[in-house]
Amino acid sequence: MKLVYVFDAYCGWSYGFSPTLDEITRRRPGLPVEVVSGGLFTGARRVPIREFGYVQGSNAKIAEMTGVEFGAAYERLIADGSFVMDSEAAARGMAALREDAPERAAELAGALQEAFYADGLSLSDAATYRKVAEAAGLDGDAVARAFEDPASAAAARRDFRRSAEFGVQGFPTLLAVDDAGRATVLAVGHAGADDVERRLVALGAV
Repeated sequence: MKLVYVFDAYCGWSYGFSPTLDEITRRRPGLPVEVVSGGLFTGARRVPIREFGYVQGSNAKIAEMTGVEFGAAYERLIADGSFVMDSEAAARGMAALREDAPERAAELAGALQEAFYADGLSLSDAATYRKVAEAAGLDGDAVARAFEDPASAAAARRDFRRSAEFGVQGFPTLLAVDDAGRATVLAVGHAGADDVERRLVALGAV
């Protein structure tokens, strides 16, 4: 069995789920976690953040329910409403980080969201991936180059297809996938680590 975490780096609820995922991986260090980018803000949804009038209210609810904090630098980044959340760029960056340290994908996904929601860094900027990689002890220049490489764009497209194949309707979605490839939903949106743990036990994970 493995976990498949389908998220979007620009999704506030995915950011709010990070503490739960951290706790699950701490409790079950031997359980592999595959991270898949979902592609929330692509195509016609890749527009200035002012087009999503619910952002501030949604963030307040996420903070209240999950305890995550939205940093002052993030608030400054989105203050005038012109910032564009581009999930294809974020997925390319996640692919670049994941390629360098696949066994740390869950940790790196959380770090990527911290870079945006706490530090106010654009996930369309190669320098962001350099910084995240270096903070994680990885080769920042190599990751920044990989972000710009067409291979990462291809990996992002594969992630979007994989999310669709799992039938994911919302982010984040945490799945348990058995050795035969059968997927069971463990969480969608918000869930605590104890809730996820109970569902894993019910599936026979020990």
